[in-house]
Amino acid sequence: MSFEFIKVNPQLEKHIALIELHRPKELNALNRQLMLEVRDALRVLDEDESVRVIILTGGEKVFAAGADIKQMANATAIDMVNIDQFSTWDQIKKTKKPIIASVSGFALGGGCELAMTCDMIIASDTAKFGQPEIKIGTMPGAGGTQRLTRAVGKALAMELVLTGRFLSAEEALNVGLVNKIVPAELLIFETLRFAADIAKQSPVAVKLAKESVLNAFNSSLDEGLIFERKNFYLTFASEDQKEGMAAFVEKRAPDFKGK
Repeated sequence: MSFEFIKVNPQLEKHIALIELHRPKELNALNRQLMLEVRDALRVLDEDESVRVIILTGGEKVFAAGADIKQMANATAIDMVNIDQFSTWDQIKKTKKPIIASVSGFALGGGCELAMTCDMIIASDTAKFGQPEIKIGTMPGAGGTQRLTRAVGKALAMELVLTGRFLSAEEALNVGLVNKIVPAELLIFETLRFAADIAKQSPVAVKLAKESVLNAFNSSLDEGLIFERKNFYLTFASEDQKEGMAAFVEKRAPDFKGK
């Protein structure tokens, strides 16, 4: 794979792939080309049977400082509709494998939305999250008002969206936006350890479990329970389920094949 604004390592560690945003001079501002590249990389990695977990990062200094305002400043409403600004983001939602956002420095506006679109977030102690679009006369458009509200609750989401203030990494952890905080210099190492705990599980069960958790946001409790139950039964059609339970009985480590 050859890209201009991202770097892709399809086998950073066993079963773990890495996508790194790479527009350092623009603080990884999310232009359309970068998001197209992220979309294409996710498609390839999602189909790669050797990959079980995907890490999305901006590097050691900044995750993404927002959307590329220069691309949008003079656009009309019709321009935005025709461009379909956020269609490339749909691939993130469609990706069946777990995606972990590894966030250092600013994750603002579109950067915060991109991190929240991932399944989990590991943050460095320098991370700052926010939706400051209100300060430039607009509002979040890539899920900020929806995912942030679901993550931190109505009152805090309303405050952050309407004032544009940032959350520190510690605040983000306390309100449940991120999974854990680590020192900046250890961010990728700790993210890899976190990813490895997932990568060693049954790929079949992981995909079905991820699907069930995400379904909880779009269904009633009763509907979600039915969906979960069907996916639970489906795991019993896999070789991994047989291997996992046999390994438990035999008191040994399982050898999952993703089948």
